[in-house]
Amino acid sequence: MIFRTIKAALVSSALMASAAQAQQVVEWWDFLGGGDGVRMKSLIDQFNTEHAGEIVIEATTLEWGIPFYTKVQTSAAVGEGPDIMTYHLSRVPLGVESGALSEITSDELASVGLSGDDFAASNWSAGQIDGAQYAIPFDIHAIIMYYNKDLLGAAGLLDENGIPVGLDSLEGFNAAMQTLRDNGSDLGVSFQSAGGGTNWRIFYSLLNQQAGVFLDEEGNFLAGDNADKAVTAVQTVADWIANGHAQANVEYPASVALFTGGNAPFHINGVWEVPTMTDLHAKGELFEWGAIELPMLFEQRATWADSHGFALPSGGDDPEGRAAALKVIAWMNENSLFWATAGHIPAYSAVRDTSDFKDMQPNATYSVLADAAFFDPVSPLAGVASPVYDAIGNYVYPAITGEMSAEDAVADMIDDLQGQAY
Repeated sequence: MIFRTIKAALVSSALMASAAQAQQVVEWWDFLGGGDGVRMKSLIDQFNTEHAGEIVIEATTLEWGIPFYTKVQTSAAVGEGPDIMTYHLSRVPLGVESGALSEITSDELASVGLSGDDFAASNWSAGQIDGAQYAIPFDIHAIIMYYNKDLLGAAGLLDENGIPVGLDSLEGFNAAMQTLRDNGSDLGVSFQSAGGGTNWRIFYSLLNQQAGVFLDEEGNFLAGDNADKAVTAVQTVADWIANGHAQANVEYPASVALFTGGNAPFHINGVWEVPTMTDLHAKGELFEWGAIELPMLFEQRATWADSHGFALPSGGDDPEGRAAALKVIAWMNENSLFWATAGHIPAYSAVRDTSDFKDMQPNATYSVLADAAFFDPVSPLAGVASPVYDAIGNYVYPAITGEMSAEDAVADMIDDLQGQAY
């Protein structure tokens, strides 16, 4: 009897050990804080629950920006990277140049039911270098135009669906801002006019709305008449400030407060502020509001965009871990509707086409920008927390505040970036 009991215990222990070994651990790194971090933790918990005994994600959140990408590069160099990591698609060129990223093949994607056809073309190609895929999109996050429905309605600037009218040209937008100011608004529009981040996003949008090219295939920044288009983009924003439609030297929190406090009827910012507006309105602390794609002020629709995506580091030698990471990527995209509650547009077209997303407002209204999204130039110098952002802060920022001319700002920016490219 004792022998049988011991034998049964040994068998049970062996089975338990076998089960434990069968569960694949996926080491995950991200840089997500705030509402994004809360939502991602919820998705990871859901994934782990659904895949209990098969795959478990063990997540670590690192510091956003340069510290994150530096750690990715150094860890990949010594083969100590994670199985999967979040990655801005705008930083893929730097990741590839530094050897930090592993190519994800079409066969690997097919093994988990994914392909490029599942995503908007520009979004998918933003994760490529020379036709090879190094990152899979998870969302599209762009700048949008927030607006105060109460103020615009009183000024006769809303249609029957509550959408702004008359903003389909630079002249029209300027006239709308003036009308709103004549009706008592302190400003026409608020945005983070200090620094490089928001100024880059607005500048790049207005440049591309003129069919401008920031970086050509030969590696030249703002070559030919693109410099003139860049000057126009800079001068447009400088004129908003000079004419009193916008304020100079506004830091990020103040730019949001100018809108939520009713001082500015328009606000240009990223989709990531949608939860802020939603929460304030739910508490009765915000007016009726909406958000639309950045208006077409020049000759074509164009909006700066980036994506949170997923990448696999180079140097890995665990095929089971890699296969599990691919399953994670597919699952996250298939379940990205919840991620959209952070204001993001799902990259995965099947989710973007669902009735649930189409009922999600204002996301569904501005999601059309996916067809007119312009991702950052393909260069190690571009992308989040990059030398391009620094150049905008060093040259465009002073120009929009009147400290230097738009022409000098563009010329100096070209010299700076071109010098770093060689």
